[in-house]
Amino acid sequence: MNSFQPPRRFLMGPGPSDVSPRVLAALARPTIGHLDPAFQALMEEIKAGLSRLMNAPGYACVPLPAPGTAGMEAAIMNLLQPGERAVIAVNGAFGGRMADMAGRAGALVVTVDHEWGLPVDVARVEAALAERPAKLVAFVHAETSTGARSDAASLCAAARRHGALSVVDCVTSLGGIPVDAAGWDADVIYSGTQKCLSVPPGLSPIALSPRAQAAIAARTEKPRNWLLDFQLLMSYWGGEGGRTYHHTAPINALYGLHEGLVAIFEEGQQAVIVRHARMHAALAAGLEAAGLTFLVAEPHRLPQLNAVRVPDGIDEAAVRTHVLDAWDLEIGAGLGPLKGRVWRIGLMGASATPWHVRLCLTALCDALAAQGFAADAPAALAAADTKLAEP
Repeated sequence: MNSFQPPRRFLMGPGPSDVSPRVLAALARPTIGHLDPAFQALMEEIKAGLSRLMNAPGYACVPLPAPGTAGMEAAIMNLLQPGERAVIAVNGAFGGRMADMAGRAGALVVTVDHEWGLPVDVARVEAALAERPAKLVAFVHAETSTGARSDAASLCAAARRHGALSVVDCVTSLGGIPVDAAGWDADVIYSGTQKCLSVPPGLSPIALSPRAQAAIAARTEKPRNWLLDFQLLMSYWGGEGGRTYHHTAPINALYGLHEGLVAIFEEGQQAVIVRHARMHAALAAGLEAAGLTFLVAEPHRLPQLNAVRVPDGIDEAAVRTHVLDAWDLEIGAGLGPLKGRVWRIGLMGASATPWHVRLCLTALCDALAAQGFAADAPAALAAADTKLAEP
């Protein structure tokens, strides 16, 4: 067995995104114990940083020791008990995963199904809530499988009007578009590190409101997941009156998350959001100049996850293979009913730069031309550069 040397790739799929050298350097710092006083001080900074990033004052904010799916499972398993009703909005793959998890928790699951590519319809969710009381409403803010953005503030407000807790999947949104726990009055928000935070996968930031914490404390039986039992987790992460061993924290991964947060705050949260929006505008202009179209209508389109329709007669997998082999560029395939019909192009974190936009347009036009599609690369680059030159 020899040491593994990964190829140099440029990550513009649905995640992970490129990781900056400063985060990679942070991951390589010396490991210390998970109860070391210096590490405990770092934990407190991470909690404060997550609270700031999600605008979650008064929430319990911690990074779970697993990818973003762990945040979903923690939210569902901690809040739901068998027999409780859950209304789940499904407008893509990850809303469907929420419904599956709620069923595994023994809940009575009511799905509000939408065509993939559309945002969640607030009126339809509210109609489901009006039929009979529900314990929670869950939805995806930024649906990674389609690139559609839903109205989190209105959906959380609908949940509150009907006495339900709200669970918001912000895996793809955090760091790319505003995430506002307090402004939305959300109960649980969870995310992942590998998208717009540009930290390697393996951690899931989560924020729980006082209402959510009270609901967990009032449970009549233990959650069905031990590692993600929030009350057990907070015995370690809470820090008040000392910490109780729960699990061995992924120490170096947390160094990376801390450095990723430092980088965002140095650039400025608003500046980061504007950067993602500008790169999307440039990419969209270039793609349209190349003759390509988007799945999601412009008002509901995510800047950081772009679902681009595959033209008729094009082998979409061959395009992905071409850009990987010839350009070391990774873009994503469609999921579920969108398999073979779209490419998912990410502009996330360190991958949201003018250089990445120009690389993607050049590589994609090259791959399409290899299959006889008349993609005008100079026109695509000129359209993108025009957008990038705008103030």
